[in-house]
Parts: sequence; C-alpha cells; structure tokens
Amino acid sequence: MAVVSKKIPAPDRVKIRTALLSVSDKTGIIELAKALTEQGVKLLSTGGTHKAIAAAGLAVTDVSEVTGFPEIMDGRVKTLHPNVHGGLLAIRDDAEHTAAMKEHGIEGIDLAVINLYPFEEVRAAGGDYPTTVENIDIGGPAMIRASAKNHAYVTIVTDPSDYPAVIEALRSNEGQTVYAFRQKLAAKAYARTAAYDTAISNWFAEALDIEIPRYRTVGGVLKEEMRYGENPHQSAGFYVTGENRPGVATAKLLQGKQLSYNNINDTDGAFELIGEFAPEVSGPACAIIKHANPCGVATGGTLKDAYLKALACDSTSAFGGIIAVNQLLDAETAEEIVKLFTEVIIAPEVSDEAQQIIAAKKNLRLLVTGGLPDPRSRGITAKTVAGGLLVQTRDNGMIEDIDLRVVTKRAPTPSELDDMKFAYKVAKHVKSNAIVYAKDGQTAGIGAGQMSRIDSARIAGLKAEEAAKAMGWAEPMTKGSAVASEAFFPFADGLLSAIAAGATAVIQPGGSMRDDEVIAAADEHGVAMVFTGMRHFRH
Repeated sequence: MAVVSKKIPAPDRVKIRTALLSVSDKTGIIELAKALTEQGVKLLSTGGTHKAIAAAGLAVTDVSEVTGFPEIMDGRVKTLHPNVHGGLLAIRDDAEHTAAMKEHGIEGIDLAVINLYPFEEVRAAGGDYPTTVENIDIGGPAMIRASAKNHAYVTIVTDPSDYPAVIEALRSNEGQTVYAFRQKLAAKAYARTAAYDTAISNWFAEALDIEIPRYRTVGGVLKEEMRYGENPHQSAGFYVTGENRPGVATAKLLQGKQLSYNNINDTDGAFELIGEFAPEVSGPACAIIKHANPCGVATGGTLKDAYLKALACDSTSAFGGIIAVNQLLDAETAEEIVKLFTEVIIAPEVSDEAQQIIAAKKNLRLLVTGGLPDPRSRGITAKTVAGGLLVQTRDNGMIEDIDLRVVTKRAPTPSELDDMKFAYKVAKHVKSNAIVYAKDGQTAGIGAGQMSRIDSARIAGLKAEEAAKAMGWAEPMTKGSAVASEAFFPFADGLLSAIAAGATAVIQPGGSMRDDEVIAAADEHGVAMVFTGMRHFRH
C-alpha cells in the first residue's frame, strides 16, 4: 500500500547550517569545504575525507562523534545510524519529526556532499571478484537516496562538477539554497545511484553468466551533450556505460569538430566491423562505412592498398563516410584518405606523420582507440521500443568457430573458401537483408537493408558494375566472386541473381524449407555452396 503524504509545503529557501561531506573522489572537496566554512557552515565528515579536510586546517567533526559509535569493519559501518539518517530525513516543518529529533538528540543535516566507491573504475580495470565486491558502496547510496528524498530541506551533491554552482548559490543567497536548485540536484542524485546499481547488477550478471536476468537496467554517464540527434529537431546525449571495450566510446579524439549522433553510430559500426580482422591473422584491413552500412571493406599487403581496395568497391558512397583501420595509420595511407571528403577516421594507433597530414583537414575527426574490440567477447546490445527495452547478447559468432558444411556436389576451392569467409565476416555487419560479394580479400558489391533478399543481390551486382565502370575494369569483380548471405535464401531466385552477377561460390546459414531447391540450383550451375548454421540478422 502506498505511503500517504502529509502534503507539507516545501520551503523555497533553506539555510545551510550543517553539511556532511563523505567522498571517495576528493576532487575539489577542500575548496568546497573552505567555501562552506566561510559561510559559517558546520562540517561533518568521515574517514579519509575527514583527514583531508582537517589536514587543510579546517574545523571538521568526525561523524563518529555524531553517532557515538566508532567506524568499524574496515569502514563498512560508519554512517548507517539514526543520528545520520534522521538528520537527513527529518521534515523540519513536521511537528512529530522535530519532536523526535529533540527527543533523540538528532541534529539536522542541510547539505550532503557524497560520491561513491569507484566500483565502475574497478570493474573497467578488470578487478578480481573480491576486489570488485569490496568496492560496492553501501552507506553512500543510502545517504544519497535519503537526502534526495528529503530535498525539500536537504541539498544533495553527488558530482564534483556541481561544487562551483553550490558555492555560487550560497554566496548569492546568503547561505541558502532555493527549492528548484535542490530539486535538480535530487534528480541527478537518483540518476547517479541508479547508474551505480546498474553497473553492479550488470557486473553480477556477467560474472555469474546470467544472460537474461529477471530485472535488467541500462545506465551510463553523460559523456557529451550532442548538438542534436539523428535529425536537427531531436535532442541527444552520448552516455558511456563503463564497458572497457576499444571503440568510439573510449577513444581519444585527436582532432576535429564534435562528433554528431550519426557519426558516433556509424563509427561504432565501422570499428566493430574492422575488429573482425585481427592484423596478425588478416593483415592490414580497412572498412568504409556510410549510414551504418559498409560500402567497402578490404585487406591488403599494406594499409594503403587495403584502403584503395575498399574505396574501389563504391567510391561514390564513400564520400563523407567513416573510415576504420585495424592497425597503426601510417602517412602513406593518410595521404590517400585526405584526398576524399571523410567525416571520421578511427584507428588503434596513428603515426605522428599521419597525424600531421590529417591536421590539414581541421574538421576531419581523428579517433585513436589503443586497440581493437574483441569480436568474441561477451556483452549486451539494447534498443528501445514503445514501452519497453529489447536487450540481447552481443553477436559474437565467428566464422572461424563454425564447422562449415559443403552441401553441393562441388566443394569450394581454397581461394573461394577464403573469399567466402571474408564475405561472411562483412555480411555480419550489414543491415538485413544483406548480400556481400567478395573476391581476393575485398568486397566486390554490397546490398543492404532491402525487404527482399533478391533485391539486395541485384543492388550489390549493380554496385559492382558501377565500380567496374568507375575504375575502368573490363568486368565487375563479382565475376568469379564468392557471395555471402547473412540469412538463408528462402527461394532460389536470390541465389540465381548472385550467379548471374558472376558468383561461383556461396556461403549462407541454410535452414530454409526450400534448401533442397536452392542446393539444386547451385548444382545445376556448378556453384559451390556451404552452410554455416549461424544467422547474422542485423536490424
């Protein structure tokens, strides 16, 4: 049954007389403590925060003097006491509450400055299980939530970036805070504890291999407020979850203007794709992305070669695209890239010479990640629907881990098998329905996001023909290529379209009611086909 409110009006201004400071991150805490002291505020504090404030020569009372109980159990128990929580939760204009405060000697706390044990940082750094558990804060969230609930009377501050605003508010209002200010800080406080608990619950789910927990939350910290969202009339923010995965969320922006919402989405897709091509296995590789779909992917003897091969697949669509590479970006490759208008380059590393070349294009964003994402690692992806949240494990299926099954009379040649595997890696990152032609370590044509698979096959073939004309080739690269479909061919028509484009080998999951019909069509044309048994839908 819901708790009934007494509906006591909240005061607009509250004088700050007593403040409790208990922080793990001590950034700016001494400056804040000095400003509070100047306003005549009594300071209460705990543990390391008390020591830091006292060392700065400021008068501060240890919270153990308020509770009458020492800090025990390695600091696990120090603020979980009625004298603390009563001071935070008491409704000052409620006669019953004030009587209880007087009877039990509870002093009101008007300002709570609290931040939490660095659980997210320990988790991101790969701390072992006991260490990670030890960095779950208990007293901090309890005090934050208590203070935020009673924001009618208590100002709760959880973020050091808000200290200057608190100082200014007190100086401008004769040591008082206004209700609207306290409301905003309370809202931020609950969001902070929610994100903190989200990180903890998701870590437990990962550590204990609970893929679909009963309760699932997704949380993050605002890294950047965007100028707008997918379109100019939409607002947007970029939140980071703390997952320690090389990519756009953890990359360092070396140059260029602010990334847009669409830039971030496309860059993430580009780098996740290029992560499929570990340089020690595949050699240098490059992917060019446009509107979350690859328009060209290739490996090469050098990174410059890989870039030029990827560009050749669809040089028209590459204009204004995102470029991802799987190794150090060198000067020769950078010189080629800057010849074309490009929005973003993302790489594990960048040479000084390459950085100088790119610097001439001041608006070109250059991101360095320090590594490649592991395509086999676990994780989750999420998207919203009206009234709900769809969460799934990351698609970490790898072609190298699949036992391929030859289903046609003719088996693929070694070179066809290489092209099949390459095409299937790319198809995994193309919006469904997806068709990818590949030959000699580069994409020959890509068809993405069509309602019919046969349309994707036709579009990819047309793209290949256009590329051949643009490059002056005698024939499109689809002649003698391998073709990958990220899901089964429901009918033979899509396969026949690929064969008409010149494909001689096919890789697909299989599993259609008409597999026999599709296999028969392949056999009739002397085409080799393998089934993977693993689908890669991407919507």
